[in-house]
Amino acid sequence: MHKGPLGTRIAAVLGSVKERAKIGKGMLSILGIVVVLQAYFVRELLAAELLFGIGFAVLLVLGGLAYLLGALGERGVELAEAGVRAASVSARRGYSALEEISRKPFRHPRSESAQ
Repeated sequence: MHKGPLGTRIAAVLGSVKERAKIGKGMLSILGIVVVLQAYFVRELLAAELLFGIGFAVLLVLGGLAYLLGALGERGVELAEAGVRAASVSARRGYSALEEISRKPFRHPRSESAQ
């Protein structure tokens, strides 16, 4: 069985087509792997970004609470200071009123004793 010039040409063309098909399948599989890995890395990066976002949100809330507590503490000190001032003024007035009462005699000068 001898192949003629046409048979060898057909065999050569079919061989190159099979070879190209193998190369095409290989390139397609490599391209598929690259696409799958890209999708995987994108998912991983999105998950990491979400976790970092949650972490920074927690830190922001904690920092805000610390600031709020500090501001409330300062305001509380100011209010306590004002309260102490008011109490001290009231205490001075009460003390001076007690001093004035203690200077006055309990009896009227012209009163007599009950005995």
